[in-house]
Amino acid sequence: MSSLSRELVFLILQFLDEEKFKETVHKLEQESGFFFNMKHFEDQVQAGEWDEVERYLCGFTKVEDNRYSMKIFFEIRKQKYLEALDRQDRAKAVEILVKDLKVFASFNEELFKEITQLLTLENFRQNEQLSKYGDTKSARGIMLIELKKLIEANPLFRDKLTFPAFKASRLRTLINQSLNWQHQLCKNPRSNPDIKTLFTDHACTPTNGARPPPPTNNPLVGPIPKAGAFPPIGAHNPFQPVVSPSPGAIAGWMSSTNPSLPHAAVAAGPPSLVQPSTAGGNVAAFLKHQRTPTGVAGMDYQSGDSEHLMKRIRTGQSDEVSFSGVAHAPNVYSQDDLPKSVVRTITQGSNVMSMDFHPQQQTVLLVGTNVGDISLWEVGSRERLAHKTFKVWDISTCSMPLQTALLKDATISVNRCVWGPDGLILGVAFSKHIVQIYTYNPNGELRQHLEIDAHIGGVNDVAFAHPNKQLCIVTCGDDKTIKVWDAQTGRRLYTFEGHEAPVYSVCPHYKENIQFIFSTAIDGKIKAWLYDCLGSRVDYDAPGHWCTMMAYSADGTRLFSCGTSKDGESHLVEWNESEGAIKRTYLGFRKRSLGVVQFDTTRNRFLAAGDEFQIKFWDMDNTNILTAVEAEGGLPASPRLRFNKEGSLLAVTTSDNGIKILANNDGLRLTRLLESRPMEGHRGPSEPINSKPLIVNALGPAANVSAAMSPSLERSDRIQPAVSINNLATMDSSRLVDVKPKISDDLEKIKSWKIPDIVDQSQLKALRLPDPVTTGKVVRLIYTNSGLALLALISNAVHKLWKWQRSERNPLGKSTAYVVPQLWQPANGTLMTNDTGDNNPPEESAACIALSKNDSYVMSASGGKVSLFNMMTFKVMTTFMSPPPAATFLAFHPQDNNIIAIGMEDSTIQIYNVRVDEVKTKLKGHQKRVTGLAFSQILNCLVSSGADAQLCVWSIDGWEKRKSRFIQAPAGRSSPLVGDTKVQFHNDQTHLLVVHESQIAVYDSKLECVRSWSPKDSLPAPISSAIYSCDSMLVYAGFGDGAVGVFDADSLRLRCRIAPSAYIPSQPLSGVYPLVIAAHPSEPNQIALGMSDGAVHVVEPTDAEPKWGGQPSQDNGSLPSNSSNPALSGQPAELPPR
Repeated sequence: MSSLSRELVFLILQFLDEEKFKETVHKLEQESGFFFNMKHFEDQVQAGEWDEVERYLCGFTKVEDNRYSMKIFFEIRKQKYLEALDRQDRAKAVEILVKDLKVFASFNEELFKEITQLLTLENFRQNEQLSKYGDTKSARGIMLIELKKLIEANPLFRDKLTFPAFKASRLRTLINQSLNWQHQLCKNPRSNPDIKTLFTDHACTPTNGARPPPPTNNPLVGPIPKAGAFPPIGAHNPFQPVVSPSPGAIAGWMSSTNPSLPHAAVAAGPPSLVQPSTAGGNVAAFLKHQRTPTGVAGMDYQSGDSEHLMKRIRTGQSDEVSFSGVAHAPNVYSQDDLPKSVVRTITQGSNVMSMDFHPQQQTVLLVGTNVGDISLWEVGSRERLAHKTFKVWDISTCSMPLQTALLKDATISVNRCVWGPDGLILGVAFSKHIVQIYTYNPNGELRQHLEIDAHIGGVNDVAFAHPNKQLCIVTCGDDKTIKVWDAQTGRRLYTFEGHEAPVYSVCPHYKENIQFIFSTAIDGKIKAWLYDCLGSRVDYDAPGHWCTMMAYSADGTRLFSCGTSKDGESHLVEWNESEGAIKRTYLGFRKRSLGVVQFDTTRNRFLAAGDEFQIKFWDMDNTNILTAVEAEGGLPASPRLRFNKEGSLLAVTTSDNGIKILANNDGLRLTRLLESRPMEGHRGPSEPINSKPLIVNALGPAANVSAAMSPSLERSDRIQPAVSINNLATMDSSRLVDVKPKISDDLEKIKSWKIPDIVDQSQLKALRLPDPVTTGKVVRLIYTNSGLALLALISNAVHKLWKWQRSERNPLGKSTAYVVPQLWQPANGTLMTNDTGDNNPPEESAACIALSKNDSYVMSASGGKVSLFNMMTFKVMTTFMSPPPAATFLAFHPQDNNIIAIGMEDSTIQIYNVRVDEVKTKLKGHQKRVTGLAFSQILNCLVSSGADAQLCVWSIDGWEKRKSRFIQAPAGRSSPLVGDTKVQFHNDQTHLLVVHESQIAVYDSKLECVRSWSPKDSLPAPISSAIYSCDSMLVYAGFGDGAVGVFDADSLRLRCRIAPSAYIPSQPLSGVYPLVIAAHPSEPNQIALGMSDGAVHVVEPTDAEPKWGGQPSQDNGSLPSNSSNPALSGQPAELPPR
């Protein structure tokens, strides 16, 4: 369903609610699955309407979807069972046990037995674990608290718990606007039209001497009919006439007082990236006032949204929808809501310059330091999840000014680090030129994504925005510019010029559909920009006229700024957007602040700032200080601080290079919950269900149940940057003592490559995984998404699972060649064995396997039916798709685990819905069996490959074929090619790795071959398998002679060759080679090889040489010095280094 159709459903929901069709509202919520009405759900649970509760839930999830869903249904059915026992209704209890609870027996048989034994007790409270069970009402209330946390943490409910904010009676307004336009287009418009139906377009009947009503000339939208042109429609009066916007000029905050624009913005992207102008030059009028010629008879959506927004800003009109069960009750706040108690102290080791909490995982903290390091901390367990020292990823792509700056002074600091809105990406701005972008997975792993040489001098701030529904990176720097970059490709989209001093901070935001950016410079100027080429729309002075940061409240309705002057005077203010004036100035700062004061907002209610070795708090509606805390001492003069998104935790920097975590009662409970929990279990849903958990918490703790839902990508909840002023005379001297990062190796030019040939076992670390019975061939091999286990499918249709155990040598239980894993089986000795049908032995070409995202289930086939296995019990949960034809490849839909694309032996692709056991559609385009499938969310497509060496691109929306192409035969090879062809998308989701025995190739989104490599020289044998590394920086390829090649992914240049003698312990047998290669999901230099003799080897570089192929060297002399570069020497001396 398109986004507009989805929005229409929300409009209908609002209309039904306003018309009091309560049951219909909830039925549509359930059937559409777009909005989960928590209030309705709570009411049904409290009333004990269990059938309705489950029926409503089933519109959003099923029992088997994931661990969160399983636990939600279990808690509901357990409560229903206990209530039946409490009423002494044994017959009903037995019915619930058999019909509702037995489904959980396959996951935990012991638990089911224990629940069954409650039937033998006169009062189930005799069970020790249920001894504190109270009455029905209190038990339902306790259960509701747990259910709400599970629902909020369940990814299937993401973006479904909040009803979008828009004006009341929006559907009526749209219909009325349509009638206005229909009336305006009438050939003979009447002044008082009689409209009696919506089923047909309106047209006035001609009358003698009738004249159209005079139009109201609006400066933004052109002429529209006068207000009140139509009488009420019908007796019910559902549609009120639209009132035309006032023709008065738009004054205030967003109006340009200077129609001439001396500083044009430079758009680096194509015209399609620029917001379109209307005939009268009316572009996003809420930031730029310009009169539209009266002859323009139309209204574009951009200008309409802008005018509506300005009208709302002028009148203070609210756009919040009044919706039963959606609008929040007025919040009652107290000082107890503030996080003031120190619950954790973390030692970072270097002076902390910037912090940001993860938007979903409320206890994961991103930290950047003054030596260029970044760290990820799980503050609940005090575990450092990741640590990255500063390094230029690719010095060859860096500009000469950057290379020169690094040669002159290798010291580099983090100026700002910030999470993207969905928590899957983060950005780091450094004090010299560079922005680095990492991707983040739920296991706490960071992967290199983009390195951008963004500005000349320091990059002072970085933020994420979402203009034109495209995730972008916004940066600002010492070169007085603001730049916008594509977050996927790193391509520059816009450059905004107009500041006359280095730009200190940026604050992207949006109102209605209008996206804009506030920026502040160190001369105290505030400017605002639209994503176009028309320059700044605002030029105002910030209090203090120096370093200022701006931030909106979490709901985006209130704008604040905090700044410090050169004299140390600090100003925390709220702005009146309609007038561009200060609305409120908060009191309580020291007269001469020792450093630039940092601030943050939380809960749409509180402000906090670091001043006088304290944390000071204000109520947003009161200028007087609310309270101040010293956090048990040890804070610097102006500590940096950051709230988590729930406002339950506050991170504060200390003077000894550490961080203190302050908490309120909710935060205290959260940190205690996570303190003793193993981190792998906390970060992702891959932790196994406990073998015999308590009945009260029967399915084990779900991962991060108190995490807030991900904010919408349409919203940039941008809060102020954390920035220091190190050159103030009063700055703590302890901040200047730190170790410079070692980056001199990166500053050498690249030598000519000498391909290393790894032939000896001392040159790498290899481990053959233990297996007492090695039979057949390894035909499929994958790491689990957590990276803690390896799963192989053997040619005899049996699966083998190796798990790495936690130990003193391997405390995190990560897969590694340095520790021998366990060949794992359930206690009952069950094997995961595929159905083979009539194929005995099964055909290798029909073997296929796919893992669910949470590692709970594996879908697999070996020529017979497709089987769905539970990874914890090895039991078959279901089978489907009986051959012929046999399944040959499986791929989960990226947005819905219930949808699977299945490549078939008969050359078709079946789009199958597991939940309803139904083939939705069948795709036909290949001439031979399908051998590869890959989804791209960016391109919104499925790419398939077949034994016919053909590539096909299919639209995910309608499943129509967009394009197809046969892969090109390399030189000396006859065409057309045949043979198995595999595909895999690069992390950018636009480039495609294509693997055939004759070549590895990279194709772009248009199926054009960008580059290719064919077997030759030291690697002459046919290619058996190839795969990207987890960061898409490398390509690993296996060959028919047993060798493995490691290639640069961008150039397909060979980095090194690994001979079979290097990784096979004994003398390699002739004809043994890797049939399949698996890449570790978070360690880019670790691979696993599934061999033709049934063995599995894990291979990684040695500690002495941690990357394949070593470092490039250079023999053409050193880099030239360019110290006289005016771009470097022309920086203002007053710029505050951070």
